[in-house]
Amino acid sequence: MSRLGKKAILIPSGVELKFQAGILSVKGPKGEIKKTLGEKISIEVTPEGVVTKPIKETDVVMWGTVASHVMNMIDGVTKGFEKKLILEGIGYKAEVKGDSLVCALGFSHPVSLKIPSGLTLKSEKGSVLISGIDKDVVGAFASVVRSNKKPEPYKGKGFRYDGEVIKMKQGKKTV
Repeated sequence: MSRLGKKAILIPSGVELKFQAGILSVKGPKGEIKKTLGEKISIEVTPEGVVTKPIKETDVVMWGTVASHVMNMIDGVTKGFEKKLILEGIGYKAEVKGDSLVCALGFSHPVSLKIPSGLTLKSEKGSVLISGIDKDVVGAFASVVRSNKKPEPYKGKGFRYDGEVIKMKQGKKTV
């Protein structure tokens, strides 16, 4: 049984929820998110909050996951989500140009990544701040940016998440 699924999810003021034909739409002060959720979990919007229940007793597999998605959607339209990436390395830089993120990462060519709709990027010296209302999209784009130049273990050059600890290796020893 799901501990998250059993609890009613509180709806803050200014947030509207609608669940029709397997599609949950959440509208709030920062925007609107629509997501298709599983058919095995029923979602009821009550005055106390949102209640999730499995349709059959044997279909409890996605119960907690659906409840977590609903909570993330409500948090996204009220507060939003952010991921901060730190860029280490001499000559490495990242800047926002129009609807793309252009990075100089030590390759012979600049790396250009198209920014998905609904995200805003702020590029400062040595860092990139990715923010948006959909937690999945923010995390996925941060992962794509990081995958272009993961931090290497000897000097730590590359993209790393804010707060991520890179385990450094010792360099070559001389006798």
